[in-house]
Amino acid sequence: MKKNLLKLSFLAVPFLFSYVTKAQTSGTYSLDKTIAVPGDGGYDYLSIDEANRHLFVSHGTSVNVIDLKTEQVIGSIDNMKGVHGIAVDNAVNRGFITDGRDNSVVVFDLTTFKTITTIHVTPNGPDGIMFDPASKRVFAFCGDGNAASVIDPNTLTEIGTVDLGGGPEFAVPDGKGLIFNNLEDKNSLNVIDASAMKVIHNYPLSPCGGPTGLAFDAQHQRAFTGCRENKGMSVVDVNSGKVITTLPIGAGVDAVVYDASTQLIFCSNGDGTTTIIKQNSADDYSVVQTLKTQFRAKTMALDKVTHKIYLSAPKFESETGPRKVIPGSFTVFVYKMN
Repeated sequence: MKKNLLKLSFLAVPFLFSYVTKAQTSGTYSLDKTIAVPGDGGYDYLSIDEANRHLFVSHGTSVNVIDLKTEQVIGSIDNMKGVHGIAVDNAVNRGFITDGRDNSVVVFDLTTFKTITTIHVTPNGPDGIMFDPASKRVFAFCGDGNAASVIDPNTLTEIGTVDLGGGPEFAVPDGKGLIFNNLEDKNSLNVIDASAMKVIHNYPLSPCGGPTGLAFDAQHQRAFTGCRENKGMSVVDVNSGKVITTLPIGAGVDAVVYDASTQLIFCSNGDGTTTIIKQNSADDYSVVQTLKTQFRAKTMALDKVTHKIYLSAPKFESETGPRKVIPGSFTVFVYKMN
């Protein structure tokens, strides 16, 4: 009896392993839960503090904070005029928020969520923001000023600006001193030397039109850029600037994220879908799912630990008429891998 049970257990192991592996790499997603978020107002970027397991949600004049362990709202950073992006520097325990209407970057404590100071920047319209780990600087991309403000996270001062040559959208670092940044109005991709604070290359992205969201694959040196005008996601070789391929996605794309461990690319679209693309190799890609999400849920963050994606949006009275928001309906939508 014991010998037979032992034999059966050995036989079962490969099947169990196969099942677990399949479950972890299926590439399809479904709704896990929703998180009600208090307050009304506009919304934009989402950002994750991986070290402290917090999700920051841009929301009108505030940033809501969600604990990723409990997936509950635990606080907020308030009293701003028009929030856009959020970046974190864990080495100094500080977060940075672009307040577009105040033309400033608000600095807060990552532990207490209390505001430390406000830095007024030189270019107009701070929007996207990111921390570059190589230069240890914060870059705030200013859409109206066609430039980026460069901030020292230690002294909390603007130490320079970068002339971008067009209207910036999302930006991502390569971790080695370069920053890639989409220019929405020029249909091109900038390569920025973070230490020198200047653009060193500009790559045309045709057939991509209106590039917005941007993600980066360090292993294969590929950038993934979401394109609104042609409803596509283009794969770019960042060393040559060559557009490798373009895949169809939903309408109104905003954010793009890449999960290196599952090799999945996510494009969140304003039409209420998220297009999920599988990276088969550096130059081979396929759409594996058009995930139904929420109308106008166009911004997104990826939790690299759980592989969940988080999107935010309110509910609207109509999806075809004027975009009138239903008060008190702002929600973070959580999707998990099947």
